[in-house]
Amino acid sequence: MNEASVENSRHIFLTRLFHMALATAVIVQVLTSLLMTAPLEGREEDWLFEVHEFSGITALLLALGFWLVVAYRRRGTQTAVMFPWFSAARRRALWEDLGDHWRHIRVLRLPDFRTESPLASAVHGLGLLLMTAMAASGALFFLALGTGASESIWAEIDIEVHQVLAIFVWAYLTGHAGLAVVQHYLRNMRLSEMWSLRK
Repeated sequence: MNEASVENSRHIFLTRLFHMALATAVIVQVLTSLLMTAPLEGREEDWLFEVHEFSGITALLLALGFWLVVAYRRRGTQTAVMFPWFSAARRRALWEDLGDHWRHIRVLRLPDFRTESPLASAVHGLGLLLMTAMAASGALFFLALGTGASESIWAEIDIEVHQVLAIFVWAYLTGHAGLAVVQHYLRNMRLSEMWSLRK
């Protein structure tokens, strides 16, 4: 099997496309959040906030599209493996894999790379849930701004949730990207497996 077919056997084109697009939108989100001026406490929004709004709505649409791809694709990680919480057998496999990872990490080693690791699959599922929740909470605040309800109690709660989720998004992006780079340099996988538009 040649290199291209090996890469494509793991992730279909739509999975890679939505992964790249959603990751890009989320990266734009978190970077603009560092420098933008949000319309809170009487402040005027700036152009970076507008980029943040646009990339946030884009991220929500991409996340919803990614959910459809995950639900209907015929190749790649099964949806049930990404969300093992409703199956005793899948939860058991997850805990066993978590224990295996912990035993290796304690001696400063990484466990053997497996493309269908229960832990990695569950983390990917949680990541998709997190990015969807982040984008959805931002879209709700966008709606509040547009309807003049930004100072309502539900909008204040929503923006607080959005800001808390942002902390987890930073942690997820850093950890996910960092481990992908480590695995790439250990030659366990290639970054092009998820960052390629080759059909």
